[in-house]
Amino acid sequence: MRFRPCIDIHNGKVKQIIGSTLRDFGDQAEENYVSEHDADWYASLFRRDGLRGGHVILLNAPDSPYYEATRQQALRALAAYPGALQAGGGVTAENAAGWLEAGASHVIVTSYVFHNGEISFDHLRALEKAVGRDRLVLDLSCARKPGADGYYIMTDRWQTFTDTPLDASLFETLSEHCSEFLVHAISHEGVGGGIDEELLSLLVDSCDKTVTYAGGVRTMEDLEELYAIGDGRIDFTVGSGLDIYGGKLPYRDVVAFAEGR
Repeated sequence: MRFRPCIDIHNGKVKQIIGSTLRDFGDQAEENYVSEHDADWYASLFRRDGLRGGHVILLNAPDSPYYEATRQQALRALAAYPGALQAGGGVTAENAAGWLEAGASHVIVTSYVFHNGEISFDHLRALEKAVGRDRLVLDLSCARKPGADGYYIMTDRWQTFTDTPLDASLFETLSEHCSEFLVHAISHEGVGGGIDEELLSLLVDSCDKTVTYAGGVRTMEDLEELYAIGDGRIDFTVGSGLDIYGGKLPYRDVVAFAEGR
């Protein structure tokens, strides 16, 4: 079990938002925290503490007027901790290698692979050719779909449901094409309501590959529960719950918790 820190960037600022409120129209999102620090400050902190495999996520669409400012923040983070952070947000086969050249250890991809609501194996193969499966992370962030059972993958910065359910078959299909998975419990992102126990159980039962869970961690008790349900196999990230992002959960305690497991 590893702690994978995150650096979420929106409108050129490091932020923590309520994930379900993100909208491309007007570059809007309900904010929990807007940092005074730039992204490289956080990357340097994570470097000091030896935390590898964290996520730098660009939350603006590539056609947003804020995208370039957001991209520059991401580049600052990667330069401050080269080879240790993963980059995601608007990644395609055409630009993926550029993120690796900028210092990312891996690229994180959702929308480019889940194209028009379904898996695009053409896009997936193009990504593998561009960067290799060993440096590709597939983001299977999900939520419960109205009128359907179970969890479904969401794309376009968590604004669009796909027709793809999150289940053992999906993990088996995609495991051949990537190095690991990232799964946000979207309905739990940024609302401080605790972890999604059912989703965690699904991850443990359905995925043999490295997977990182995100969503709802707010207390040390949540981490203990995550560790127990995940059988110590599920990595995790914490965003708005951390004191470095305006929350009450001490960052130092989270680092120590992961080091002791």
